[in-house]
Parts: sequence; C-alpha cells; structure tokens
Amino acid sequence: MSGEDAPAQQQNAVDQKQETKPAEEPKAEPPKTESAPAAAAEADATPAAATEKVPEEETFTYRALVLTGHGGYDKVKLQVKKGKPTLKAGEVLVRVKACGLNFADLMARQGLYDRMPSPPVTLGMECSGLVEAVGEEVTDRKVGDKVMVLNRFGLWQEVAVVPASHTFLIPEGMSFEEAAALPVNYITAYMMLFDFGNLRPNQSVLVHAAAGGVGIAATQLCKTVKDVTVFGTASASKHETISQGGVEHPIDYRTKDYVEEVRKISPKGMDIILDPLGGSDTHKAYNLLKPMGKLITYGTANMLAGQKKNLLAVAKNWYHQFSIHTLSLIQGNKSVCGFHLGYLDGEMELISQAMNTILDLYKEGKVKPHIDSTWHMEQVGDAMRKMQERNNIGKVILTTEPMPEEEKKEEPKKEDKKDDKKKDDKKKDDKKKDDGKKEEKKDDKKKEEPKKEEPKKEEEKKEEAKKEEK
Repeated sequence: MSGEDAPAQQQNAVDQKQETKPAEEPKAEPPKTESAPAAAAEADATPAAATEKVPEEETFTYRALVLTGHGGYDKVKLQVKKGKPTLKAGEVLVRVKACGLNFADLMARQGLYDRMPSPPVTLGMECSGLVEAVGEEVTDRKVGDKVMVLNRFGLWQEVAVVPASHTFLIPEGMSFEEAAALPVNYITAYMMLFDFGNLRPNQSVLVHAAAGGVGIAATQLCKTVKDVTVFGTASASKHETISQGGVEHPIDYRTKDYVEEVRKISPKGMDIILDPLGGSDTHKAYNLLKPMGKLITYGTANMLAGQKKNLLAVAKNWYHQFSIHTLSLIQGNKSVCGFHLGYLDGEMELISQAMNTILDLYKEGKVKPHIDSTWHMEQVGDAMRKMQERNNIGKVILTTEPMPEEEKKEEPKKEDKKDDKKKDDKKKDDKKKDDGKKEEKKDDKKKEEPKKEEPKKEEEKKEEAKKEEK
C-alpha cells in the first residue's frame, strides 16, 4: 500500500461512519485496521523524502591542514571539514591539486608572522587546481579552468574559495606542482629586482639563500638581463646546483665570511642585495653596497631557530635590527627598501602585472620553477622540517592526493624501528652501567683485601718478637 492510497481509504472510512447507526458506531473497526498500514506507508515514505532533500552542502567534506596553535611541527594537523563553502559575488571555488610551502608558513607556525590570523586557521598562501564553481559577476573564469592561486592564507586544503582576481590561468605545459611553486617566490623576486631594484645590464646582485625558492627565482630573473653577475650564498653541497642555475660566485656562508669573499671579487661592492635574513646581516648588506646601490630587505629568517619560537634568537635579531638616519643615506648615495608580499593583498592589479610578465617569461623558456620535493598532506611535518633545516634546493610542494595505504603502513614501521633502536641503546646503556657496577665491586674487594692482610702481618710480627725474647 502506497502513501498516496491512504487518504482515499481514510475518506471511505469516514463515509461508512456517517451511514452507520449511532448504536453501531463503536463497532467501526475496519478503518482503524487499515489506517495502521497507511501510517506505516507514510512513515516509510517520509525518510526517503527527507533523504532526498539533504543538501550537498551538509554532506560535503574536505581535508585541510590547520594550525591548531603556535609551536612545533605537530601543531599543524590534518583535519576533515564539513559543509561545502559558499560562494559570494566575484569568487570562485577551486579544487586544489598542489600547494606551495613558504618560509612565512614556518614563521606563522611559531607565531612570528603577523599577517596570519590567530589559530585555529588553515595555512597556505599559494596553490594550483581546477575551478569547480564560479560566483555571480565572475566573467573571466569558467568551470574547468586550470588556475594558480595567491592568497594571504587558507589554501592548504582540498577546496578553497577565493576572489577570482586572486587566480591566474596556468599556461599550457605547466604542471600543477610548478604552478603551485610560482606565485609567491617569483612575484617576490620580480618586484624586488625590477620594481625596487631597477635591474639593468652589467650590474651585480647578491642573493642570500640562493638555493631556496626565492633565491632560484631571483637568479633566473637576473639572467633575463644582459651581463648581470650573480653572487649567491648557500651551503657547499648546493653550489653545483646554483652554479648550473646561473650563480657565477657561490659562497659557503657556513665556513667563510661572505663579506670578505664578495670584496675579494668586487672591491666596490654590490649594486643590488636581496636580504631575507635580518639582524646583523642587514648591517653587513648595507655596508656592501656600491654608491647608488640598493638594499632590499624582505624577511627575518635569522629569527627562526628550532621547531618552536626561540626567544633568544628573536631578541638577538631585534637587538641588531638595522636602523639608519636619512642623512647617512644622502651622504652614502644608497637606498634601502622593504618588501612584504603579504601586505600587497590589496594591490592585485600591481601583482597581476608582475605575474603576467613572469608567465610570458615562462612561455619563452627563460624561467622555470625548480621543485625540490613533493609531500602528501599527511607528511606536512616532514616537509616543514626539510625546509626549516635548510635541506631543500628549490620549492617544497604539498599534494592533496591522498597518501597510499602502503606508505601509511611504512610510516609506523619506521617509528617502530626507531623505538627498537632506542630500546637497544637503552639495553646497551644498562649493560654498561651493570658492567661498571661490577668493576666498582671488584675494585672495592681489592681495596678490602690489603686491609685484611695488614692485621695478619701485625700478628706475625708480634709472634716473631716473642720468639726472639725467648
């Protein structure tokens, strides 16, 4: 019996009641018997209708990397969010394929990045993916477009809603990984070198952290201008790579004084210096400038020491903070500029101009992001560690593709091996302690034996003396 039959049968029951005599009214049971199946049928029909009406917004889920608090790598957790994000006018919904990891993300984790809201917050300033939906008033993007995205935060997740103006079409032949590696590093390097630095032929540029994302981008962009000489600081193991990329004078900052090395080759100093370090290194950079030279400072990497905020490193950096009087600038014929891409989020027209030029250079084969490694979202801690310990050459990328079960199983095995190693080391330490205690006991026995022998010798001497008296 369907739910639609129930009302008709109930109406028949009412008609039967009206035709029956008053005395016989209590015997009218058939309608009651039939109303039970009808109610059941209605009940069966109701959940089905309710199930059909459940909107997609409520069943929609996606994974996100959320900063739950300031501290170590474990503060960034992979969480599942519920509910489909809603679009406002001028916005697009992007299905994220790859995300870029930046030094600012490391500083945000420690609470050292002021453009990040307080936790809990989803990290991520750049990503790439496919447009899945477009809001009202969006005319230059359509569903299916491959795009790269630049935003202040919130992009380390499987879907992201952003203003359409914050997206850029991915050129033909560029992978999602390359697209995720491009926005932050190349826009930063381009605007510093050309908007602030006014880079021209026959100039010299010092690039700190030359093997990092910005460092490699800056080197490639320098090579687009004729006869520009690039000096780059990096650990010795990275010199071959950065030399192949265009650094004429690689300097190992860990074993040599880069100021002395630069002076040996270029006694007058540098035309342009890109400084992401801060503190005392900014003072050194200013003193290394030629007359008419430009120092562009864009970070305080020296503050980052260890997993968690190092108050000593922060205090030391602030104590050595660079400060200069305008009269000194006038007399030195030098300029100092500060660059922070995070504070240009309201200048998308300016950023778009830079990005369009960068994409043209990519199409011409003059620039190409260098990918160091790609990690699953589940491995974000390892990815952050690699970058923070300066073990990367180029860009570190996170992929939203779920981690294969086989790899997940291998992870605990590695931990088990570590635990087993710890146990073995503990056993060895315990054995050493036991052996040490045994040796101590032997030494104590040896010390006690001479003490026991001494009384015996005294007694023997007394007996001999008695014999002589006799």
